[in-house]
Amino acid sequence: MSDQDLVVETVRDILAGHEPFALTADRAWDAGLWADLAEAGLTGVGLPEEAGGSGGELADAVAVVRTLAAGAGAVPVAEQLLAAGPALLAADLDLPDPAEPLTLAVAGAVTAEPSDDGDGPGRWTLTGTATDVAWAGVARHVAVLAAAPEGVEGAVLALVDAEGLATSDARNLAGEPRGSLVLGGAAASGALLTPARAGGIRARYALARAVQLAAALEQVLAWTVQYAGERQQFGRPLGRFQAVQMELAQMAGEVTAVTALVDAAVQALDRATDPAAHDVVLAAAAAKVRAGAAVEVVARLAHQVHGAIGFTQEYRLHHLTRRCWSWRDEAGSELTWSKVLGVGLLAQGGDGLWPALTRVV
Repeated sequence: MSDQDLVVETVRDILAGHEPFALTADRAWDAGLWADLAEAGLTGVGLPEEAGGSGGELADAVAVVRTLAAGAGAVPVAEQLLAAGPALLAADLDLPDPAEPLTLAVAGAVTAEPSDDGDGPGRWTLTGTATDVAWAGVARHVAVLAAAPEGVEGAVLALVDAEGLATSDARNLAGEPRGSLVLGGAAASGALLTPARAGGIRARYALARAVQLAAALEQVLAWTVQYAGERQQFGRPLGRFQAVQMELAQMAGEVTAVTALVDAAVQALDRATDPAAHDVVLAAAAAKVRAGAAVEVVARLAHQVHGAIGFTQEYRLHHLTRRCWSWRDEAGSELTWSKVLGVGLLAQGGDGLWPALTRVV
């Protein structure tokens, strides 16, 4: 058994003790699951040991995120391992204790100004409101991508202690917290980034969501195939009917395409010396666009095959389909990333289109 297989088995063993549940205002996340993952060192996988993480490769972190997404784990691991944590390290900022939840804020109107509090360089004051913050009110620390001071090109990535900040109570369709954080002069350590590096952070966040979508869609397909083989109708399994077989085949085609593009984007990121490289951003864009497009087809057909039981609160299917519909629009919609992808592919003119396509996918 490889180290990655061992990581996956460990996550699955922990998940087995934490059944998915409908998130509510009183229970916004699975604190018990997070505690068990942190105790096992899994909230720091893929982050260097010298920075306080658990070590391992990008593929290990992706494996953790995929396993938790397929199990509907209500914890901010994708944000911590694939987006916020690597972004802070790439900006030479300190990584918070991985046992404390960390998330990323890239939307809203937040401005950073150099701080004059006497604590030295690298200190900033943030004003404005960060919107659609994943796990707002749950995460102890937030990596905020803020606008640079007027006249300065680029953006500022700042690490904020979220304790005590005003937070709105907004949620996505799955019930996951997606509130706003009011940064009324919050002091933070931070670093000035070029526009390209800021774009790279947004692309990593989109890829994190694409990884989650790919895993969830794979699990939805597996459940649907299993159900079609077990559910009897007119004296034979649903899966024996040609119409159902065609729907399952269509779902499988969508899932295969998504998995291929997500894997290609992860490999492009793993190979790159610069996570903000042009081809990495385009590969992440392609993965997010394709994963989002597949949600409508896979979720619709899964519920069609399952029938009424698929819509009940007690049945497992909705834990993933509601997350898929939510994640589809987060970290940039298909329209947003399609524009990025189109502009990037055409940047070198008509003669460079085919080489650019083959590099990305």
